[in-house]
Formats: sequence, C-alpha cells, structure tokens
Amino acid sequence: DGALGARDDMVRAQVAALNSAYGGRYGGADTGLRFRLDGITRTERPSWFRGPLTYERPIKQMRRGGPETLNLYVAQLGQLVLGYSTYPHWYRNEPQLDGVVIDWRTLPGGSLRNFDRGFTAVHEIGHWLGLLHTFENGCESPGDAVDDTPPESQPTEGCPPAKDTCKGGGPDPIHNFMDYAQDRCMSEFTPGQAGRMHEIWALYRTREATTTLNG
Repeated sequence: DGALGARDDMVRAQVAALNSAYGGRYGGADTGLRFRLDGITRTERPSWFRGPLTYERPIKQMRRGGPETLNLYVAQLGQLVLGYSTYPHWYRNEPQLDGVVIDWRTLPGGSLRNFDRGFTAVHEIGHWLGLLHTFENGCESPGDAVDDTPPESQPTEGCPPAKDTCKGGGPDPIHNFMDYAQDRCMSEFTPGQAGRMHEIWALYRTREATTTLNG
C-alpha cells in the first residue's frame, strides 16, 4: 500500500528465520526442511493489501509453481488474525489457492509487538506442510496426530513459565511453533512433527503424488 509493506531485506530475514526454525537452531529438532527464496513480486493495490481475505482469489492468481512451491503472500491482516494457510490435501481440488498469507508486521523487525520475529510464518508454513495445532482435539486422542507433542486443552497465551492442561499427558508444549505463544516463547519442532511433515510432503507435495491423485 504505497509506503506500507515489507522491505526486501525483511523478506530475506524471514527466509533466514524459516531456515533457522526448521533447522533446529532455536532449539528442538532439525526437521530436515529448508527454504530458498526464488523471487519477490510486488503488487501495489491498497484494497488487496488491506483485505487479503476478501481478495484472496485475485491475489492468488499470481501463484507460481506446483505443489512443492511455497507461495507466501504478505499483506496487512490484523491482530486477531496474523496469518492463515491452506493444507496440503486441499491442493488437489483448488491448486490456485495454495499458499500462506501473513501480516507484514510479523516479519523479523516488524512493528507488531510480541510477534515480530518471523514466527507467524513459521507457524503457518507448518500448516502448509501438514502440521496441526498442538491443542488440536484438546485432551482427546488423537490430538495433533503427533506422538511426541503432549496434549493441550487450549492454546497458550503470552509466554507463561509453564502450564499443564491435560492430566497425565505431560506439560503443555508452550515452546512449540504450532502453539499460539508469543514469538519470544516459541523455539521448537519435535522429531515427530518433522516425521509427519516428510510423510505429508511425500503424499501431497511432490509432483508425482499430485499426478497420482489427479489421475
């Protein structure tokens, strides 16, 4: 929107943050997944910038690549919704909508207090790679379908020293990127989440898998 929006250096810093998070450099597991910036496209259109939910389809007409290509759309959302993502199994029916949308103020060095380290993108891209929230299904099985993330009845707010909302399941995974804690509290993926992302990738995000699904 004219003067508002992410600078190129913020975009590059975001990619670096993704590689640090998915590489285990903040703590937790190295997922074995890495990201490469293939290009930056800028579109100056204030209505799209301030209403990405309303204008999702025209915005995503610019989508590039196949199921293996992450398209990250950077606009201005709001403090209640910092970002959103499609899931891998949605690609088959609506490939043109595949991708992740985040608020530009959540990029590293952004102006959104407590959410300015680039971890909104880390979280939403986790969904794009097939992960669910750590509080999925509350205390009930199967939770988030990952064995080594303790069950959690409700999302984490702020950055508490600890919390335990499901009896017998262990402390809540408040430092996990797939919870809702503030950026300063997030630091890890688990080996189980890494395994799930690789399994989902093989099922839905290779060109061979997509050809099989569509065939």
